[in-house]
Amino acid sequence: MQTDALTPPEILRTPAFVADAARFILDCAKRAIAERGLFRLSLAGGNTPKPVYAEFARLGNDGALPWDRVQITFGDERCVAPDHADSNYRMARESLLEAAGIPEGNVFRIAGEDDPEAAARNLEARLSAVASRLGEARYIHDLILLGLGEDGHTASLFPGSPALMETERNLIPVIGPKPPPQRISFTFPLINAAREIAFLVKDPSKEQVIQEVIAGDPRHPASHVRPVNGRVTWIIGE
Repeated sequence: MQTDALTPPEILRTPAFVADAARFILDCAKRAIAERGLFRLSLAGGNTPKPVYAEFARLGNDGALPWDRVQITFGDERCVAPDHADSNYRMARESLLEAAGIPEGNVFRIAGEDDPEAAARNLEARLSAVASRLGEARYIHDLILLGLGEDGHTASLFPGSPALMETERNLIPVIGPKPPPQRISFTFPLINAAREIAFLVKDPSKEQVIQEVIAGDPRHPASHVRPVNGRVTWIIGE
């Protein structure tokens, strides 16, 4: 079903943020594997999702998921080494990947330590190869997890960035306002190809920007998250 600015997202406000977010991911995983034999999940960075990933790993390790059918990508990455404290990959490795035992070949890491343009194009090529094998024009995630910044950014798509206007590429190098500034990010064409998108937000101070994004305020990059054939869910911790 076509999703547009007039289609309201599902909004889940919960005091059990970690448990409910992890269960949401698990349910998406089970559904995708049952329907297509593979769960393609993109992870968000930052501190908010870390305990969610750990809980998702715990739930899946109870025999609920065949981890070899889970494929991982990252919505953005800082241009740092994979063992750097600012690396989104490192956070995911410590909270989910190692705990779940997801095969290394199933993890499509953004090589933040490489030249940014080369790293973006290398991962684009890997995703395109998978999409081609599956008969897709563009790689389709079963679930993309996103965060929300106080300025309305998501992934590393910041207000005023030229990246907001990208219509063809799936990943591109970008510059962020906070250190480390050099990053690589998913673009809206890739994000909006997903079947499911979930914003994970657990900061009461962001309530106003949440409402503005949901209302479609064009000042906020997150307002441009509008999946073509998917749906958006907000999981908001209270």
